[in-house]
Amino acid sequence: MDLKEVQSVAREKMKGYCRVCPVCNGVACAGEVPGMGGSLTGSSFKINVEDLNKVKLKLKTIHDAKNPNLNFKFFDTNLDFPVITAPITGSVFNMGGALTEREYVDSAVNGSISSGTIAMIGDSADLTMYEEGINILKEVNGKGVPIIKPRENPSVIQNVKKAEKINPIAVGMDIDGAGLVTMALKGQPVGPKTIEELKEIVSSTNLPFILKGIMTPEEAKLAVEIGAKAIVVSNHGGRILDHTQSTARVLPEIKEAVDGQIMILVDGGIRSGVDVFKMLALGADGVLIGRPIVIGAFGGYKEGVSLVLNNMKNELYQAMILTGCKDLASIDRSKISVEW
Repeated sequence: MDLKEVQSVAREKMKGYCRVCPVCNGVACAGEVPGMGGSLTGSSFKINVEDLNKVKLKLKTIHDAKNPNLNFKFFDTNLDFPVITAPITGSVFNMGGALTEREYVDSAVNGSISSGTIAMIGDSADLTMYEEGINILKEVNGKGVPIIKPRENPSVIQNVKKAEKINPIAVGMDIDGAGLVTMALKGQPVGPKTIEELKEIVSSTNLPFILKGIMTPEEAKLAVEIGAKAIVVSNHGGRILDHTQSTARVLPEIKEAVDGQIMILVDGGIRSGVDVFKMLALGADGVLIGRPIVIGAFGGYKEGVSLVLNNMKNELYQAMILTGCKDLASIDRSKISVEW
């Protein structure tokens, strides 16, 4: 099995939902939500990819970084490289249903672990999907992170308590899901949170809390204030609000605002290990990968997911060698140029 074979199989299984384009840039699937596309014009999906393409690496080969160390400390867990599978649900209504929800999540979780990293599991309008993810994480001794939609606080805290029973690495909320069409269509209320509401949720657990969907320095500072231990700079893959800024563009100013106070993760448009390098250089501690994982799962189940992740790991390793970076801490703005 290779990536071309995985993509070919996924293209057939996801027909009508994802074209598995040669370049996954949001052009062909613009407006396809539900589905795999970006909201309305697809601008927010497309800009994630476009802006990341404007970041260029500086080639360097006179140095001693011959065997880079990719190890990433994620709270109390050591990962082989700084890439985590993003929380994605909705195999039937977003991806065509060739895989059941359990098959998709099982592929994502176990394919990630076999590659030396972990997956986040998601929440959905279908209440059973979160519980399915929890059950799969229980099978791997909690080696993952449940992420909960911004439902009303009692429901969120109830789902946090379900997560605590499997002793995961952390728990979190994708607050950027506040306006999800798919949730609204299924009659599941989600919405923004006040500082007080977030403090109540964070204080309800001893697990590290991750707040996903931060796109401004101001809200990054608020994440620190409420007691979150990590943020994910994310516009939800461009699926919730048209014409947002890209994650790559806002990442440096968010880094400047909260550097050293909270772990910074990022997603959006990351398609290769070189893209991972770019995001780390722009200020991220680690990255989340979404759509490429879906292709891997539909094209080759857990082996396909592992193939996608291992390929990214190898590309990141090569990029570090050819830019003179012996470890993740060596990847900084001095290793890139930015053309915006």
